[in-house]
Amino acid sequence: MRIIGIDLSGPSNHKDTVLAVFEKQGSELKFIKIMSNISDLKILEEIQIQSQLDEVVIGMDAPLSYEDGGGDRHGDKQLRQFIISLGMKSGSIMPPTFNRMVYLTLRGIKLSREIGNLTTCNPISIVEVHPGAVIGSRLSKGDLDYVLKYKQDLSARSFIRHWLCEQQLTQLPNSIEEESHTIDACAAALGAWHWADPLFKPKWLLPANLPLHPYDYCC
Repeated sequence: MRIIGIDLSGPSNHKDTVLAVFEKQGSELKFIKIMSNISDLKILEEIQIQSQLDEVVIGMDAPLSYEDGGGDRHGDKQLRQFIISLGMKSGSIMPPTFNRMVYLTLRGIKLSREIGNLTTCNPISIVEVHPGAVIGSRLSKGDLDYVLKYKQDLSARSFIRHWLCEQQLTQLPNSIEEESHTIDACAAALGAWHWADPLFKPKWLLPANLPLHPYDYCC
């Protein structure tokens, strides 16, 4: 199984888009590669390449649907309540149609449907993931401050890289500490792995609700 974590940014912001590829080996995820500053076409090409090797599971950090009429989706409300209960801040979860989110939502919806239309040798599955919640829901209470600071603080990102290694993401390079987007891509892969692997389970999960919300949403 190949696990891909994608930290997506808006359509005009390739610079902050990061894709991380892992291979499931027994009870571990072995780091394969990380790609930054990538377009939709490059993402689709890489998924196509990985699908020739094995089944692919993709964790995408972007809204993959929106609420008809605007505002929060049911899952946004639930996940916000969940992270607040952990001691995290609610501001990282915004309605998909909010001004600051709408272009990211557009790209997430477009890209997920394009992935679904790929002709591949092996199955591809997609889950919407919130990387900060993936980390915060698995950290000990005493270490929660690191998830509150890693977007701005290098030492917090260094801690989280070591912590990801403890979660059996192996051979992670030191370079993933340099940007929060690379941390988020790896955390998205961790969330997708726990969603897909029957030996694990997500810390929070809202199942897909067709036809308007076609993908599971988890952390």
